Amino acid sequence: MSRLFEENAAVADIITPFPISVPESALTDLADRLARTRWPDAGTVHDGRQGPALQALQRLVTHWQEGYDWRAIEARLNQWGSSRTVIDGFGLHFLHIRSPEPDAVPLLLAHGWPGSVLEFRDMIGPLTVPAANGQAAQQAFHVVIPSMPGFGFSDQPAEPGWNVGRVARAYAELMRRLGYGNRWVAQGGDWGAAVVTALAQMRAPGLQGVHLNMVLFQPTQEEIAKATPEEQAMLADIGDTTRSNRAI
Repeated sequence: MSRLFEENAAVADIITPFPISVPESALTDLADRLARTRWPDAGTVHDGRQGPALQALQRLVTHWQEGYDWRAIEARLNQWGSSRTVIDGFGLHFLHIRSPEPDAVPLLLAHGWPGSVLEFRDMIGPLTVPAANGQAAQQAFHVVIPSMPGFGFSDQPAEPGWNVGRVARAYAELMRRLGYGNRWVAQGGDWGAAVVTALAQMRAPGLQGVHLNMVLFQPTQEEIAKATPEEQAMLADIGDTTRSNRAI
């Protein structure tokens, strides 16, 4: 990680506001393509065993057509400090919402696949202004939410190598650039959990603690042997799922 820090110290740590404004032509094109959807025949089951049910997909598309207001979402993203910076030669998009509480703890929230920064939209208020949400002011956080490489308004990787470790190093550098390098915490789920785990394992500068809502682990043979019957059943189920995915 020190190489990356030295590399970035040689250039200006530029944080650029990134107001989002999707062209109306793109929205019109999406609406047209949704209207021209060619629906398959209904399946023989309706419980998800053979994939999403036709009616569920049709309800989803109807929601996109009639109930989803992209301009409202766009406005919310812009009010949350939509910004970009270049780290390790890569354009990284992120949201940065500072709490009014002076002692708020910087918190990095890492989304997974196939998610986006919008996963955390309902958490931003309670985390940054807890007093307005029935919690103690001392529980406030400054929130940083990056768009994972290849997602949202971050760049698409143009070369292989943007693995979990490289993303983690970029996130650590982002926190340093925002002035949080001495003390911060991180939370992640799905691929975000893998990135946050990597941050902890590499002892990212200033990282004080992590929270995961998907813990990545591989039990040892001793742990498997000592597992309860319920745990044995869970491990067997995981094994069946893994084998099925490989077969597909």
